Amino acid sequence: MAFNRPLLRTSYEQDASILPTAFQKGAMAFLLLWLILMGLGAPYFSGPPIFLLGNTWINPITNMLPLAIAALGLNILVGVTGQVSLGHAFFMGVGAYTAVSLGGNGDEWQACVPFHDELGLLEKSSQCGLGLPIWIWLPMSGVVATLIGILVSPAAVKVRGLYLAIVTVGLVFVGLHLGRMLPEFAGDFESGRKWPKLDIRFWKEETPVIEMTEDGQWFGLIYLSEEQKQYFFLLALVGIFALLAKNLVRSRTGRALQAIRDRDIAAEVMGVPEFKYKLIGFAISSFYAGIGGALFASYNGRVAPVQWSLILSVDFIAILLIGGAGTIAGTMLGTVFVELTPEVVKTFTEWLGEQTASNGPVSWVANILLTDGSAGDFGPISTGTVATGWPMSVYFWNLVIYGVLIIVFLIFEPMGLYGIWIKIRNYWKRWPFSY
Repeated sequence: MAFNRPLLRTSYEQDASILPTAFQKGAMAFLLLWLILMGLGAPYFSGPPIFLLGNTWINPITNMLPLAIAALGLNILVGVTGQVSLGHAFFMGVGAYTAVSLGGNGDEWQACVPFHDELGLLEKSSQCGLGLPIWIWLPMSGVVATLIGILVSPAAVKVRGLYLAIVTVGLVFVGLHLGRMLPEFAGDFESGRKWPKLDIRFWKEETPVIEMTEDGQWFGLIYLSEEQKQYFFLLALVGIFALLAKNLVRSRTGRALQAIRDRDIAAEVMGVPEFKYKLIGFAISSFYAGIGGALFASYNGRVAPVQWSLILSVDFIAILLIGGAGTIAGTMLGTVFVELTPEVVKTFTEWLGEQTASNGPVSWVANILLTDGSAGDFGPISTGTVATGWPMSVYFWNLVIYGVLIIVFLIFEPMGLYGIWIKIRNYWKRWPFSY
């Protein structure tokens, strides 16, 4: 650190460091410690208010982690390469169906032949599943999604902007149609089928090497619940894929992708092959989506084909717009915000209902906001089981919140939550000066 120049970098090691400042290193260490203690159920987190890993929070948070991996992939395509895509749900579905075909418990191998019922090989109700371990089906989920991404990318890279978005939307509808046509892979269109668990085995032995789906000792050192084991496993994978994405952005390939994003014609004039690097962007994004889809389906246990819809793709666009496209930290912030906001609204609504029932100190707030549909009750949030109009249910309020936030961030802060953090950070760096 040079005198009076705290941001001056005097060596290549400083310039190449992912966390160049002491504050960033300390913040990352604190975040990792917090995530670990939170997963272990440290006493600080066990008292009221029960924050993240209470009974109602551990599942939404763990369910969010595979989606964070998929969001990192879309960030590489949209935020780094500058290619708008609404087909991310399709590649997640490809990864999920690859996982269940290789790792699921199915019938004979002939069930893995598409349209085998028309060939008369097996009964129509048979399902494809080879029962292979996770170290095979998880990487292959990303590889198969990558190969399909490479196959469709030549058509996609020829267009840009709105036209590219329309092309990728078509992939989602193709995937939904295949989900109906191939029940041996996808299961019933509305209810789906069971996915392989996250247990780690060498091959097909009965007892897994690392048990993920039952409470017990982990590595003979500490007793963890099923939820805690899956939380730490998926959290470790998120950290690995986030680090890989960060290094990719800082590499030669990442700089080429950003050059295409900023000015594709100028990049090609300077010798950056546009077609090649757009294809690479699609391939990497598809790999992340395939891995995220496989983990998401495996953690949930059963996913219906109808869930890989356009709504899921729009959720990922919302993650990037709200968090901050083009940045790893913004993608993580957006994932946490978008995926946990429904749980926050739900928990807050339930708490207000408890305040009303017990005549708590803030019951007057609940009386203003909540309504059960009775006469003279004009609250905007309906607590009824069915609410299709006004007042709206919690589910529809979540949709309204998403829409409003996307509009607000597009108009006032295109860099999203990450941009807000940058402004706060720069303010304190300049303080007490205003320039």
